[in-house]
Amino acid sequence: MNKKVPVVTVAQAEEAAELPGLPAEVTVALGDLAGAMREGLLAFASATGLAVLQQMMEAELTARIGPKHAKLGAERMGNWHGRTEGPLAFGGRLVSVERPRGRTREGEEITLDTWRAFSAQDLLNSLVVERMLAGVATRRHLDVAEPVGSAIEQRSRATSKSSVSRRFVAAMEKALADLMARSLTDLDVAVVMVDGIVVEQQCCVVALVITTDGTKVPVGLWLGDTENKTVVTALLADLVARGLDFSAGILCVIDGAKALSAAVERVFGDRARVQRCTIHKRRNVKDHLPKELGETIDKRLAVIFAQPDTAKGLDAARRLAAELDAEHPDAAASLREGLEEMFTARRLGVTPRLAKNLTNTNCIESMISIARRTTGRVTKWKDGTMKKRWIAAGMLEAERSFRRIKGYRDMPDFVAALRRDTQRITDTPAEYAHEAA
Repeated sequence: MNKKVPVVTVAQAEEAAELPGLPAEVTVALGDLAGAMREGLLAFASATGLAVLQQMMEAELTARIGPKHAKLGAERMGNWHGRTEGPLAFGGRLVSVERPRGRTREGEEITLDTWRAFSAQDLLNSLVVERMLAGVATRRHLDVAEPVGSAIEQRSRATSKSSVSRRFVAAMEKALADLMARSLTDLDVAVVMVDGIVVEQQCCVVALVITTDGTKVPVGLWLGDTENKTVVTALLADLVARGLDFSAGILCVIDGAKALSAAVERVFGDRARVQRCTIHKRRNVKDHLPKELGETIDKRLAVIFAQPDTAKGLDAARRLAAELDAEHPDAAASLREGLEEMFTARRLGVTPRLAKNLTNTNCIESMISIARRTTGRVTKWKDGTMKKRWIAAGMLEAERSFRRIKGYRDMPDFVAALRRDTQRITDTPAEYAHEAA
């Protein structure tokens, strides 16, 4: 069945009065548009939109219960019941809009589908979040709102500092809850990355997973004092409780902290392969050395860690550590610590292009940098819950710009190698331990 959609025609008041078949209500609305036209295009479009909305609601109620003032016959489903006002999300504010009411023959209120669709406040909440994350202060939201015209402005609300703040908090509480409850059951995860972000002298550990097709997904955060074993274990255990499947093997990319490695082993056991971030290792070794020597050693380490042959890479790293033993023993010790885990991804045959993402924590640090930029706009922190909300906001903001990792087409071969290696160890642990020795 074809439905007629009301059409608004712009005309002068005297011309509108002469148009055949044009309802009086529209004539009045068009008269109001003259002032809106003088206030600019957006104000004119806003007034026109509200006029169209009124006609849509009138048309829907007429279609459902019949024309206004018609007699209540046996075929009539209900009756008109005056008008009422309600809030409508419009141009970054709530505007009080009048709408027609109707009741069924049994006296129940008729809910208009048109009103339900346009009165939803999800868009307003999203707009508040967008502006807050873009750095617009709560007291400046009205300044950046669309110019909808003085007539509509007089009926608007929800633009005060406190109102904007409440909407943002409510929206981010929901976003945080959704992030922490995000089911991982349907994700075919190959890699999990864990790192920390410090906010107001408190560390929040965050997690990012990479699926077998190279898709990056932020999955959780856990607040603590430092990146200690307890905090990281709680985060990883929560991921498992939400459906993270690591039975076929999983690569865990960490920054090299001993607490992270211990937590990975505790939660994932021998199903996990740990890849320590080569960039963090280079940075740590360099910090133990004089400036000029540090630059030279860093370049050598970059070449060593890029060596596709694991045995050659390990041998070169050990020889470099031996060179540093006499004059810089702490730098040598830093290099040796967890050295084998610098080459885990290489040992699994990762391609050079894919290695750029799986031998370091760049993927998660990119997300953290956006979260850090987001939290940097806050001048006063109230509590840990507020910190988690803002960090979650940054993580979700980063997710919007995520693309699959470079080299994702090589992921199937890498995943197959990871699973073969996991199967080998879990089936014959003693034999593997002997070979590794």
